[in-house]
Amino acid sequence: MTKTLKKAELHCHIEGAAPTTLTLAQARKYNVDADHFIRDGGYVWEDFTSFIAAYDLVADLFRTPEDYAHLAEAYLMELAGYGTIYAELFVSPDHGEAVGISADAYLEGIAAGMMAARDKGGIESRMVIIGERHLGPENVLRRATETAKMLHRHPLVTGFNMAGEERMNRVADYARAFDIARDAGLGLTIHAGELVGPQSVIDALDLVRPSRIGHGVRAIEDPDLVKRLADLGTVLEICPGSNIALKVYPDYESHPLKRFLEAGVRVTLNSDDPPFFHTTLAMEYERAATVFGLSHEVINAMTRTAIEAAFVDEATRTALLARL
Repeated sequence: MTKTLKKAELHCHIEGAAPTTLTLAQARKYNVDADHFIRDGGYVWEDFTSFIAAYDLVADLFRTPEDYAHLAEAYLMELAGYGTIYAELFVSPDHGEAVGISADAYLEGIAAGMMAARDKGGIESRMVIIGERHLGPENVLRRATETAKMLHRHPLVTGFNMAGEERMNRVADYARAFDIARDAGLGLTIHAGELVGPQSVIDALDLVRPSRIGHGVRAIEDPDLVKRLADLGTVLEICPGSNIALKVYPDYESHPLKRFLEAGVRVTLNSDDPPFFHTTLAMEYERAATVFGLSHEVINAMTRTAIEAAFVDEATRTALLARL
């Protein structure tokens, strides 16, 4: 039903987008036994904590800028193959540093893959730097500070985000990092309201003042907060397949996507870590039509919202909107 629709994605972690076939190839390349985290063609994990552990094991298999170029190109070409015109990649230099790649080299590798995909598949893309919440406030502050200093070398880096274990520390502990990113001209988004309830979203709005919230679905538990999101025009990067896989909601019937739309909240469709959650962006669009019962007009409006909320210059935004 949605195969012919143009698509856009604002919320996907680059290492979490690695197809298992590519990860297995990387494991063979580096002589790593992947049987304990890849089984029957899928990644093995049980809950959020073990998911993060499996994610880190996958990330450990991408060890050179060329590995990351290959990964970025592979994922973006997959997106382009089903009509995606724009994508933002959440990238974590902490993962690169963990295997000995400098932040500059890590970003250069991903940028090379992005440019190759644009040349071959016509897909526009940008990078959003991730500060890893579970690595602590000082590390996220360092990441924001270093990112601000290197922006002139990395024009495809246009946003700053915080991901990781939402149940760890307070949003207030990280507010200074977002101030630095904002002052550097980066777009701001933050993971909130996924594993933790509405207060996580409230804290994000009060202390970070982002234009977008990653997930944010638990805001539905607070009607006043839902109205606030609608009034502010804050965009929620909603990832239904991820929410079901991680048991934030037991099933699609319980998922609040439609309720947010009915309340006037601006939302977008995203895949988060697609092969980990047995999904793709194409599947998220298809479920929007077949499971949530949304019309093509409503789905196209969510895609338009994604372009309007994208961390791009206005000339690029205008060109992307024209492609819709």
